[in-house]
Amino acid sequence: MRQRRFLPSLSQLLAFEAVMQHHSVTAAAEELYLTQSTVSRLVQSLEAQLGITLFLRHRKKLVPTDAAIAYQVDISRAIDIIHGASIRAVANPEGGTLSLAVLPTFATRWLGPRLGRFLDEHPGISMNLSTRLERFNFETEPFDAAICFGDNDWPGTHGMKLFDERLTACVSTDFLSRNPISTPADMAGLPRLQLESRKTGWEDWFAGQNATVRGTSGMVMDQFSMMIQAAISGLGIALLPDYLAQNEIREGRLQPVLKQNIPGQGAYWLVWPHSRDTYAPLSTFRAWFALQTSEPLTD
Repeated sequence: MRQRRFLPSLSQLLAFEAVMQHHSVTAAAEELYLTQSTVSRLVQSLEAQLGITLFLRHRKKLVPTDAAIAYQVDISRAIDIIHGASIRAVANPEGGTLSLAVLPTFATRWLGPRLGRFLDEHPGISMNLSTRLERFNFETEPFDAAICFGDNDWPGTHGMKLFDERLTACVSTDFLSRNPISTPADMAGLPRLQLESRKTGWEDWFAGQNATVRGTSGMVMDQFSMMIQAAISGLGIALLPDYLAQNEIREGRLQPVLKQNIPGQGAYWLVWPHSRDTYAPLSTFRAWFALQTSEPLTD
């Protein structure tokens, strides 16, 4: 049960935030279209309800305490969440909005081409997408779910496995003409591009070729899109998720090296906080996603 003492009114919180932002009761009153005395009374009532001092009164000025400064961070975030939720409710009263955190290359190369189909099939649902490379706290970020890579061990969430990652090494035609590769041994001394989040990628790939890693060299990157462009430019051998590699191979911009579609470590997951288990737009998206990932991983 939520305790009433710790649930101030929105009027109290708006008055507090406005005073914190403007460092002035007069300016806060002008922003809120209230009188100065009303703003002062709302702030005082907030202090009384919480039982703490938020401002020190000094020569008719309100000086925020350390407690007020810390409190403002969370209150401003909460007000922004309420504001955003209200906008989404007004903009889409018959459906719902799904806010999704996505991996950049996965979003543009795999999810993006399919997303129009989802929106056509579910016209009442709107989507907001933002890129995230690292895990975050769902309690402080405005997302209903996230697409991530790794293991299903994100605290406080449920997860649906999308598919395992499988690896294919690729090079440009020019690079391959200068550096013929017929066996894993031919790769000794050649630059192998490395993704930060795939520490064992090359080790897994060489194991799939029944060979061992012979040292590492080449640039380290944080996104596959950068690695693809580097490989196309002839800067080294790219190790790509097979669903990405096939796009480049089909377009003739890269050529595969040795065996393709080698099992790697980790998988792609759709994860969501426990509080969003029954959120209708997310439930619809999960069901649709399950059908998409049951199909071959091609465009």
